[in-house]
Order: sequence, then C-alpha cells, then structure tokens
Amino acid sequence: MKFSIPQTLEDVATILGCDFVGDANFAVLGMNEIHVVEPGDIVFVDHPKYYDKALACAASVVLINKKVACPPGKALLISEDPFSDFNKLTNYFNPFKKATDLVSSTATIGENTIIQPNVFIGNNVRIGTNCVIHSNVVIYDNTVIGNNVTIHAGTILGADGFYYKNRPKSFDKLLSGGNVVIQDDVDLGALCTIDKGVTASTTIGQGSKLDNQVHVGHDTVIGKRCLIAAQVCIAGCVVIEDLVTLWGQVGITSGVTIGKKAVISGQSGVSKSLEGYKAYFGSPADEIRKKHKELASIKLIPSIIEKIDNL
Repeated sequence: MKFSIPQTLEDVATILGCDFVGDANFAVLGMNEIHVVEPGDIVFVDHPKYYDKALACAASVVLINKKVACPPGKALLISEDPFSDFNKLTNYFNPFKKATDLVSSTATIGENTIIQPNVFIGNNVRIGTNCVIHSNVVIYDNTVIGNNVTIHAGTILGADGFYYKNRPKSFDKLLSGGNVVIQDDVDLGALCTIDKGVTASTTIGQGSKLDNQVHVGHDTVIGKRCLIAAQVCIAGCVVIEDLVTLWGQVGITSGVTIGKKAVISGQSGVSKSLEGYKAYFGSPADEIRKKHKELASIKLIPSIIEKIDNL
C-alpha cells in the first residue's frame, strides 16, 4: 500500500507516538507485508526469529519491538507492539469509509458494462468496458476490474483477509488495507469469495476462469488463463502461475507456489510448492503416477499380512 502523499520518518513516528532511528527526513512511501515490500516501504516484525529477515528485506523502514543495529541506508521505528501499530497506520492512511449509496458516486464504470439489480459497488471501484455484473454481487472499495469480465450472482470481491495474531485472551486481527484486481477476460462463477490483500492486491490474471464457490485468500496471485473448478479453496499469499488447472475441492495452504501448467486433480490437498508441467493428486498432493503406485501398494497390505500370519 503506497501513501497518497509521501511521509517522513518523523511524520510516521509522530502518528505512532514512538521513537525512531535514522534521519528525521528519511522518506517513507508506503507500507507492506514482507513478501511484497519495496524500497520506501515500512515492514513490521515482532518476533526475534524474524528480525534478520525483516532487516535484510527490501523495505526501507522496519517497525520493530527492540532497538537493534540499523542496517545502512535504512531506518527503524521502535514500537512496543508493531502488530497494533501497523494496524494504526492502516487506519490512518486507508480508513474505512461508510457507503452511502448502492453504487458509489466515486466508482468508475466503463461503456457497455451491465450492472444487474442489487449489486453493491463501493468507493473508488474501477470497472472496465463490456462487463456483466450479475445480481447480489458485492464489490468492496478500491477493487479494480478489467474489460470483458463476467461476475455471477452472489460473488464477493474484497472481504478482509483471514489474518489473526493469537493473543493470550483473544485473536487480534491484522487490518486489510489492500484490494482486489481482476484482469481482462476473467469469468467468476456464482458465490465466489475473493479476499483483498492485507497491504497489496489479490490478483486474478487475464483470461482465468473460476467456477462456482471458489475461495481465494488475501494477497494470492493467480496467473493468466488458469482454470479453477468448483469449491477450490486457496489460502493467502499463494502464487499460481499461468495455465494451471485446479479441479474441484482442491485445497491449497498458504505461502506456496504452483508452477506453470500444473494440473491438480480433485480433492487434492496441497501443502508445499509444486513444480510446473506436471499432474498431481492426493493429500498431500504428489505426482499422480507416484501417488497411484502408493495406492496400489497400500491395497497389497492385507495380502502381505495374511501371508505373514500363515508362516
């Protein structure tokens, strides 16, 4: 998430009421999670296990809960609770805005786009040309939709990401300040849910087709011309490269990458990154030929046990 107006290190420290290490006029351009940070961004870290990773990443400013040596060319914000302070920045730079109309006056809708009755379109939404948005679709603030997109009834774009910190007495939610981007020529089936990014964009690539009841978690990026069948559930921060096929009820855990042209058979569970140009099956998913050999071997177990008992 980039700030509409660049800030200084001192500006941000004043918002948070915290100390800082570095030049007071150090430029701060935005804030992002560690997997999408760029120079000029703030990243937060609140556990010693991840200090080195945060300090070495592309972010220019590290919001951290301990005063440590500051890497050259970077700055620190010293916070008692970086998680909560990251939320404070999200609220400050991207506050929730109450809707006053079913279709916001700030939304931009292209020529020949059809909006069916009972569609909600939030603030600053951009929709391209020749789209069809069916009844009861909900499009949250700042969503971007390209040209020639079809979205079927009941689909929701831009709900909050499922991201919580386990506190001693409750779960603390990390606020979502990102958005959803649907590129050209995408079809979304009925009752799909596409969560917005925490600080960046959840993206559905050009020409991809999603069946009914598909869930896509926060900050996931789906490539071009992917085919995703009904009831697939994709967690947050997943990368699905171009031309991937996911058949019905596939489940994918967070933070993995599915390589180009991979095919994953129905009801498979993906718990690790998978190479492209291969077919996969099972839970945990593995190459389909290997998995079928394993299943054949399992079927032999009763006869092996019987032979042992007869010795």
